[in-house]
Amino acid sequence: MNRYHLTHATEFVYDGPVHESYNEVRLRPIHDDRQSCVSFRLSTQPSSRGSSFRDGYGNWIHLFNILPQHRRLRIEADAVVLVHEAPVITSGGMTLADFDGAKTDLQEEHYDFVSATSFVPYLPELAEIGKAAEEDCDGTIAGFVRTAADFIHGNFTYMKGATHVHSSVRDSLSLRAGVCQDFAHVLLGVVRMRGLPARYVSGYLVTGTAGPGAKQEEVIGGQASHAWAEVFLPGTGWIGVDPTLGKPIALRHIRVAYGRDYGDVPPVRGVYKGRAGQSLSVDVCFRPELDESGQERIGEGAIEMDESESVSERAQQHSQQ
Repeated sequence: MNRYHLTHATEFVYDGPVHESYNEVRLRPIHDDRQSCVSFRLSTQPSSRGSSFRDGYGNWIHLFNILPQHRRLRIEADAVVLVHEAPVITSGGMTLADFDGAKTDLQEEHYDFVSATSFVPYLPELAEIGKAAEEDCDGTIAGFVRTAADFIHGNFTYMKGATHVHSSVRDSLSLRAGVCQDFAHVLLGVVRMRGLPARYVSGYLVTGTAGPGAKQEEVIGGQASHAWAEVFLPGTGWIGVDPTLGKPIALRHIRVAYGRDYGDVPPVRGVYKGRAGQSLSVDVCFRPELDESGQERIGEGAIEMDESESVSERAQQHSQQ
């Protein structure tokens, strides 16, 4: 079990006055049997009074509005999270042949996670990767998922700026490059076309000593959000796989939200009125918070937002790099 205190700060700077900014954020880490969100606090500057609810996938969504004119918007989320050991993909298990004879009920139960989406359309190139993975694996579902993730890790180049927030797998397939968001989408497409339910995971990869290969350093060095995939294995449940690193998720992966693709889980999404353009900066850091006795301080469990003083619509959101 690993314990982390994380701060995610997003700041928009506008080149002129804007007003009536309406925003929703997905920044509260998931709380379940594999991860405990001990405390969470969301604050904004200018200050605002917010509300929250859980969507159909169980993600926490916080809403807030900034109505007066402003030239800067800062959103900061602080959380203390305990990450427990997650199930891993083990050798053996159900074969792909056995799965083909029993997949109808599974696909009906997880319809959202086997269907094509705008970010993850079903493409011939994905079928080709799936075919290669099936030929190279041991014939089991677990082996197929591992081999597909290894293929993406080994044949795609991690390259910031190669794609953008609205890119679909078509872009990364043509370039054979992208960032974690793209690689997660490619893996989702490959396994879904084989009939396996798979979901997009938004979260963080905690900085630490990098393992073999440069890709891990590039991902964790960016100090921003991370993304990977979870695949449903009959008899086992949801298993996390990180195709950017080419390995299963571990104790350094912190989950924030689930969805069909990135479109369901952007960390920050909003609109504002005004003619001004915007620039965006995002910083994510992990640190212990100690009290006077040297013990880590745990904040209040309740969600709170600061309460004080607080044309055309333009979208504002950031991608997972």
